[in-house]
Amino acid sequence: MTPPAAEHGILLSLLGGGFVAAFLHAALPTHWLPFVLVGRAQGWTMTRTLGAVGAAGIAHIISTAVVGALIVAAGLALDQWVAGLLPHLSAALLLLFGAFYLVRAAVRRPVGANGATMELAEPTVTHAAAFWGLVVMLAVSPGEVLLPIYMSSAQEGPMVLILLTLVFLAGTLLGMGVFTALARAGASLLRLERWARYEGAILGLALIGLGLLILTHQH
Repeated sequence: MTPPAAEHGILLSLLGGGFVAAFLHAALPTHWLPFVLVGRAQGWTMTRTLGAVGAAGIAHIISTAVVGALIVAAGLALDQWVAGLLPHLSAALLLLFGAFYLVRAAVRRPVGANGATMELAEPTVTHAAAFWGLVVMLAVSPGEVLLPIYMSSAQEGPMVLILLTLVFLAGTLLGMGVFTALARAGASLLRLERWARYEGAILGLALIGLGLLILTHQH
């Protein structure tokens, strides 16, 4: 039986790893570049742009939590039949996601190098339509790399899952806000997008590390 102190340390490691994974995932250009471009096209202030970032980030984590809760419920039901399956399944998914991000980071070119991904239609929509369009964009795309972390904590109880959701929310809002603010403040978009190439590798390593931590905890 694992001592309480060790369980506490493992929980803190999972929460810390969840924060890092959420921050790095939010640093992908798809989580902040649309806000920069739409904000500029609509003539938004920094405050208004960050307001859209905050609303979209919250919607993103809510949808992630809903999908995560459904997966956890299904996993716990399955775990009644196959003892110990859930932690190993979540670890395997984390390792697979980590490997995917590492491979993608190694082979892909920097995003937007030719400017094609940075094109925007003429700003003919209302401010409300632009705002809610950005929110819906992230609301309908749950953070798939965060779902295995939910699974790994499924048996810890609802309070741990709530803490994990709050950690995801903090990491997501911080990552989206920081990179949106940097771009709006005049940092080179191309330079930030080149950094995202390495962000994929870092995210991959973080996910693999979490997967290994979960597997180690099971032995």
